[in-house]
Amino acid sequence: MKRIAILGSTGSIGKSTLSIVESFPDRFSVVSMAAGHNVDLAFEQARRWRPQIVSMATAETAGQLQDKLKQAGLNHAIEVTHGSAGTVKVSTHPDADFVVSAIVGVAGLEATYEAVKAGKSVGLANKECMVAAGDLISAEARKQGKPLLPIDSEHNAIHQAMRGGRRNEVQRVWLTASGGPFLHTPASALADITVEQALNHPTWKMGRRITIDSATLMNKGFEVIEACRLFDMPASQISVLVHPQSTIHSMVEFVDGSLLAQLSVTDMRLPILYALTYPDRIESDLRFPVQELRRLDFCLPDLDKFPCLRLAYEAVEAGGAKTIALNAADEVAVAAFLEGSIGFLEIPATIKAVVVATSAPAPESIHEVLSVDADVRCRAQARIEALVQGKSVVPATRG
Repeated sequence: MKRIAILGSTGSIGKSTLSIVESFPDRFSVVSMAAGHNVDLAFEQARRWRPQIVSMATAETAGQLQDKLKQAGLNHAIEVTHGSAGTVKVSTHPDADFVVSAIVGVAGLEATYEAVKAGKSVGLANKECMVAAGDLISAEARKQGKPLLPIDSEHNAIHQAMRGGRRNEVQRVWLTASGGPFLHTPASALADITVEQALNHPTWKMGRRITIDSATLMNKGFEVIEACRLFDMPASQISVLVHPQSTIHSMVEFVDGSLLAQLSVTDMRLPILYALTYPDRIESDLRFPVQELRRLDFCLPDLDKFPCLRLAYEAVEAGGAKTIALNAADEVAVAAFLEGSIGFLEIPATIKAVVVATSAPAPESIHEVLSVDADVRCRAQARIEALVQGKSVVPATRG
């Protein structure tokens, strides 16, 4: 029986993880959960799975959950906590064998690092952790002798394909991208993109931020950085290939010219199941309909049309704190776009300005990472406020 801690239990990855637990009750159980702000869903999950501890985002939501559990007669069976300290308590629970890290953004960074430090096996669905602090997390995982198992479909595919050869036989990694909703949209039309259009992803159902990141290709840029750190490879050996069908999740090219591609259904339960059962594979009903496969299209991404991907390559190659700035500025800019404060093309413009202005060295601790992150967010927010104020000024008319 593998006992699981879930960071982000009320999100899409968390819910998919619980679906896997439900399908294999003899193999998995849930011992702790971090559930964010959704009190009603957190209560339903707590009542169904009976974890030993649940952490909420704030003291207020923790109190609301506590009240619901008390009414259900479960307040003595389930501990309720909150905040970053509570999330760390969930991730380092002594009974947890495996931690699913699925909190979006750097909110789950400290808890993920502490889980690795505590000797837990970790399944990573939070790419921001590796973007902001991947070197620190990877070094600690090596020290503990525990695997970092990617849950993102692309990196999970790479992990699977790499089992087909030795590490020194790998020539190149090909990350596939759906291209997002604007693959065929003229570059001249991107300035007028609406929030609704950007949230209409052609393949995947995801959270709002990651869907916008997919539309700008920043999500793929983050995946390039994550691949560098997960697989200890330079960015020059990691290429992006647009593949609208999203049938091939990624490919690994070996020195002899062989390519191993991983194909599967577009269902996040499969990479989650792979991570939870690694190094074994178990039978499931997640079948890919090979007989329906008709065509596979590929093209290289347009880095002029989608500059966020280029910014990611530049950040990881520059080193220092550039990737922290990239992630923090993107999160702030995407939030401003979703609120309607800035336009679609002002997302990459904001990110570029903030990353260029960031000159801090590579951090040596999670505390330093979070300090840089906070500073960058302030500068990104200040730039956006200046943009908004500039728009509100009515140009003087000539008499």
